Amino acid sequence: MKTFIKNFPMNEETPEKILVRKDNKNSLELKVIKMRIEDFIKNEESLAIIKRTEEFAKNFFEREGTHGWSHVERVLALCMHIGREENADLEVLALAALLHDIARPLEDKGKVEDHAIESAKIARRFLKSLGYEKVDDVVHAIEAHRFNGSIKPQTLEAKIVSDADKLDAIGAIGVARVFMYGGEHGRDIETSLKHFEEKILKLKDLMHTETAKKMALERHRYVEEFVKRIRREIEGEI
Repeated sequence: MKTFIKNFPMNEETPEKILVRKDNKNSLELKVIKMRIEDFIKNEESLAIIKRTEEFAKNFFEREGTHGWSHVERVLALCMHIGREENADLEVLALAALLHDIARPLEDKGKVEDHAIESAKIARRFLKSLGYEKVDDVVHAIEAHRFNGSIKPQTLEAKIVSDADKLDAIGAIGVARVFMYGGEHGRDIETSLKHFEEKILKLKDLMHTETAKKMALERHRYVEEFVKRIRREIEGEI
């Protein structure tokens, strides 16, 4: 069996690569190789606190879903790529990305009103227990990440976390998440399409950083084409 690595063809900004295995029958097995934090952050102390934070954050996610751990991983990957382009503090970004949705399961269960605010509170307590110095920077990025939240991002890192969270709602991933959410909540296709028009297709104009704006354009075009296509299929035109 031969193994080789190819860059993912749809977007050269993608945080992932594809490992392609070809056996003797010429069948293909595709496996996503996820972003490695060590490719972006080299400092051993930073990596150690990021690892402890990852272990802490994972405990809050009992199951997968539209806002499960895979969403956190994608936001982290986006933060690293955008942050590197924007010369941001990658350590702060990594911690904020890992912790930004830890209270989301509590909000989904009706136990808290705003998961961003609650996640920030939990993050503050956790990071203080580690003696971390840039707690306020991480906390602000978490509490300001919601696109419709009351707290607006003031720092570069907060803007990047907000951008990454929004980017994960558009493009092919965004389409998948909309219908995943529909399945979770018994929502029909038409209701999901209204969600695209009322929210998803507006997100590209809400990006803060130049890097995210460029990435959003391509993802936005993908969603536009998808919505046009599925509407034609619903009408029986194609």
